[in-house]
Amino acid sequence: MRAKRILRVIVIAVTPVLLLAACADQINLESAATPLSLGLDLNKNDQLQYFSTTPVFSKNIKKKSSEIKIPIESLRQSKAQQDALSAGSVAGRNYQVLLLGRKMLNRSGWFPVLDVLFRDARNTVTDRVIAVDGPVEDIIYLNSNDQPLLPILLRSMIDTKTKRSETYGTTVQELHRQYYDKGVTPYIAEIKLVEKHVMLKGAALLSQECQYKMSIGSQETVLLSIMQKQAAPGFSLSYHMPGQKRNLPFNTDMLSFTGGKTKTKIKTGYEDGKFKFDIGIKMTVGLSEHLFDYNVAQNAKELEKQLKKLVQAQLEGLIHNFQKHEIDPIGLGVYARAHQYRHFMNVQDHWGETLAQADITVKAEVTIAAMGPIK
Repeated sequence: MRAKRILRVIVIAVTPVLLLAACADQINLESAATPLSLGLDLNKNDQLQYFSTTPVFSKNIKKKSSEIKIPIESLRQSKAQQDALSAGSVAGRNYQVLLLGRKMLNRSGWFPVLDVLFRDARNTVTDRVIAVDGPVEDIIYLNSNDQPLLPILLRSMIDTKTKRSETYGTTVQELHRQYYDKGVTPYIAEIKLVEKHVMLKGAALLSQECQYKMSIGSQETVLLSIMQKQAAPGFSLSYHMPGQKRNLPFNTDMLSFTGGKTKTKIKTGYEDGKFKFDIGIKMTVGLSEHLFDYNVAQNAKELEKQLKKLVQAQLEGLIHNFQKHEIDPIGLGVYARAHQYRHFMNVQDHWGETLAQADITVKAEVTIAAMGPIK
């Protein structure tokens, strides 16, 4: 009984201290500003700029968001400036998207600017990283009356298209992993402003130093996802079929199909001082559209051969561009590290240059499993 009393006294004494410690870092809701988007870019003078979008909850204000634009030296250093321009204390715990301008991405060495996002545990690392084909300022100050709040719109666009393998929902935490993993180069979603509307382009591919190298469209992103073994069933691909007449202005030579079960195997070798990669892809698809007169039931095998050539040609073109720009978004370096560890460790610090000299072959097999209910 005495031991229980002592334990009860200790609990009663310690509990208020723990509660005070837990609440020491709390901010009253009415005293906080909660930005949902963070933007970074370079201005005309090549100075780092900070952007943010914060929702405004007031019946008397027509504009539904408040934007901040300030020149900064670092994210943490700019905290006082952010607070000075906000109704409350700015807290970065609810960022939905991180927007990176093309001008900044064209420079190497910008990634350490994000250090505070990883070092301060109060910050979120689940915000989607998005490259902007143009200035971030144009996106931040868009303020369309017929669209949801910008950060919510962008987050929804990225998450929806990622499920269809048409872009990448790369988070800040995932970008951190890609940056430090020498067996893969980073890849993030990319958007562009077209006639005052945000358009999702596909993906931006970066170097190991996170410098912008090239962009790929939604269909190329699907093919890259297949090589990465990330593509889920339901993706869509469309091609102009050779030998079919086009009745302009209508593209009546188009054929589209929906991907089903897909298998990707990657074999790794090393011979004559060069890495060798054999990528084999088996794809089961269903026809979803064909706009020309063709008996698909009687000529299924011939159609499969044509689709195989088209898919394989586009895959080979992608790989050629990756080697040309010395990047590895597929993650072939991960396979090289696993199966040719000694050789990979000798070149890991300049893997992009090494991959550019590697022998990479890809072979695609396409099987039409469904043609639709209409003949």
